[in-house]
Amino acid sequence: MSPDELKARARRIPEELLTQGDLAVAEEIIAPDCVHHAPVPVAPGAAGLIGWVTALRRAFPDLCAVVEDEVAEGNTVVQRLTVSGTQVGPFAGIPGSDKRVGWRVLVIVRAGPDGRLREHWSCWDRLGVTPTHG
Repeated sequence: MSPDELKARARRIPEELLTQGDLAVAEEIIAPDCVHHAPVPVAPGAAGLIGWVTALRRAFPDLCAVVEDEVAEGNTVVQRLTVSGTQVGPFAGIPGSDKRVGWRVLVIVRAGPDGRLREHWSCWDRLGVTPTHG
């Protein structure tokens, strides 16, 4: 898989899964044994990511994730995302506020030989969650 193809596949997580809420994307691109490395426990495979995204989108129904920077080398893609949404419910220990907030996320994904994502790392700037306008 070319670096551009790998980046396009990795972008499906922020663009289709997070922003559009299309949970079927996880089944398409995440390997069944994918290991998620995140600040909160996430079960392996597509089911783990679907559970996490469902909780995130419940707290932020208008969630929007934008890829700001992206680099691919070999079978790995690194992305810097800007994520925003109106927090109507609790998430990761932060109570709902009915305010629109934004934060940054660093994501690293590693694909297997079949192009499905086998490892997924994410780290978000919890201290950087700030009110946004718009």
